[in-house]
Amino acid sequence: MADDMPPVALPSVPPEPPVSAALVVYALYALTAAVSLFSAGFHIVPLLSLIGVIGLIIAYVKRSDAQGTWVASHLGYLIRTFWWAIFAGIVCWILGWLFAITLIGIPVALLLWIATPAWIIYRIVRGYLYFKDSKPIPA
Repeated sequence: MADDMPPVALPSVPPEPPVSAALVVYALYALTAAVSLFSAGFHIVPLLSLIGVIGLIIAYVKRSDAQGTWVASHLGYLIRTFWWAIFAGIVCWILGWLFAITLIGIPVALLLWIATPAWIIYRIVRGYLYFKDSKPIPA
């Protein structure tokens, strides 16, 4: 009699999003940006350190696991933050060297070197506020 029963299809359970991995990337980026902002050296490209690159690698590796979940938008956001920070750092470096020959160039260069890690911290805080509520980053 048990052989006459058709098999019951169980609903597929969506995979768990890699929440811990995204949280680790947020933490690594925040640590790198804070160290850059408060260090005496003012790293010109804050996320281009070993800690920032490890965060980028984690984000790229876990991006496929997060596909179709709210975490995917956060990992994409963090990856874009890294690459835009690299771009901003290069622009700051070029403008800093161009403006260094004038008296006004030194304050402009310092302002740009402080603005880049501050922008990164803003992006991290903004993203984390959505992350803690389990919401995707709005486009």
